[in-house]
Amino acid sequence: MNTLDTLLQPESLTDQVANWLIQEISQKRLLPGDKLPSEKQLCEQFSVSRSVVREAVSQLKSESLVISQQGRGVFVNERGTRQSFRLQTTDLDDKESITQVIELLVTIEAGAAHYAALRHTPDDLKRIKRALIGMEYAIANDKLGDDEDFAFHQAIVDATHNPHFITLNEYLEQHVRRLIRKARSNTVTHHLNLVKFVQQEHLAIVQAIEKRDPAAAALAAETHLRNAAQRLDTYTRL
Repeated sequence: MNTLDTLLQPESLTDQVANWLIQEISQKRLLPGDKLPSEKQLCEQFSVSRSVVREAVSQLKSESLVISQQGRGVFVNERGTRQSFRLQTTDLDDKESITQVIELLVTIEAGAAHYAALRHTPDDLKRIKRALIGMEYAIANDKLGDDEDFAFHQAIVDATHNPHFITLNEYLEQHVRRLIRKARSNTVTHHLNLVKFVQQEHLAIVQAIEKRDPAAAALAAETHLRNAAQRLDTYTRL
């Protein structure tokens, strides 16, 4: 695809929401410290799903334009500057591009599972299990479950109690959400019989974390991501 073709491509729904928020910030209608409109407000304003809004907000997080405050919402970053370091947007139809992001995520997710097994609190474990149940509920109700899947991985990262893991995960959120959505959609569309195996992979991670077995937790997380790559019809050697 040449540059002109790229420029002429219609703007995605996610980009529409993200670009509107960026404009609100750049034109000072949203100031540092201001709270972003709620998910519900943005969904109604743009007639889009919560997943679209969450991915749009993830784009802003990856550029350090906004930050999340647990239980309070998302706020314009007090620093008010865009992040100079950025990852290229992952082309989820390109095997090499997927392989590269999977290689990165294996390292991060396995490390997060390792430290979550060592450091999790009872409340952390409850949140991880709640996210696992959320995926079960989504599957039972014929939903994709991508938001629940991301919440599961987020809960594991939070259980590391390492602010650098948490910050890095926020930066990568946009890429992780897109990959999860693609993987789950591909599984439901082409490998519906594998859905239960995906959930078993998640359960293996939870069980290892609960047993405080860091090696088993890291291996279970790595296995899950390797299998996710295969479900994306990607052949990769990590």
